[in-house]
Amino acid sequence: MNIQTIIKILTDSGIEENEAKIEVNMLLEHFCSYTANDKLRGILPDENQLKIIEKKVQIRAKERIPIQYIIGESLFMGNFFKVTPDVLIPRDETEILVRKAIEIINDNNFKTVLDIGTGSGCIACTIAKQTDSTVLGIDISSDALRVALDNVTRLNINNKAVFRKSNLYEKIRPEEKFDLIISNPPYIPSGTILQEEVQKEPSIALYAENNGLEFYEKIIKNAPKYLNPNGYLMFELGIGEAEAVKSLLEKDFENIVILNDLSGIERVIYGKVKDVLF
Repeated sequence: MNIQTIIKILTDSGIEENEAKIEVNMLLEHFCSYTANDKLRGILPDENQLKIIEKKVQIRAKERIPIQYIIGESLFMGNFFKVTPDVLIPRDETEILVRKAIEIINDNNFKTVLDIGTGSGCIACTIAKQTDSTVLGIDISSDALRVALDNVTRLNINNKAVFRKSNLYEKIRPEEKFDLIISNPPYIPSGTILQEEVQKEPSIALYAENNGLEFYEKIIKNAPKYLNPNGYLMFELGIGEAEAVKSLLEKDFENIVILNDLSGIERVIYGKVKDVLF
């Protein structure tokens, strides 16, 4: 048994070779504390380490469980967040949303943020850590909220990111107002067939009715009630949904901006609530 044999288990299961190498290295570092520096020094994993990694790789290959769930954490904007099958795995596209949110918060000296559908808490925790804002993260899933609370402890931001079980605005009090509302909502149209790994993620955080627009509609409709004057609403977008979401925003929001990801896909949208509403 050697590293190449273990990598082959993954490639034989259909995982691309470069990705297989990355995943084996991730497993070695997490479970065996074997790093790239050890490799450069000519140190090879011992037999016990290889056996540990082989067992994890067999699970990955046979069950197609995402590597992040096997490891139990995922890197997002420089920090490792706990992840379980109860939450979505943080993705690079969401970093575009969060970086722009941080820019808007700092430029406007915003102090209060609402993160709808917080999941692992990666958005709420990152904003809380990198700005002077306090963030309330809400989610309908108690299991997801437990993960989010663990991530608050990981990042040592107690009291800056807090969480509440709520179905959208259901448990938000009328007097609670926010400078910014942000969400990476479920946006995959119901019935869409996803790749096997993505199917391991919680369906409640993936799928939406009305061609993927269900949660954009619900969040936009009531957002002005919970925004301060000059407040912003921000979303991550599903592929091909930008114009439809923009049309929904235009009734109560202005200065609407759409941002592309590195692949040129319209991935983030945001706008400022209209002054006429106040």
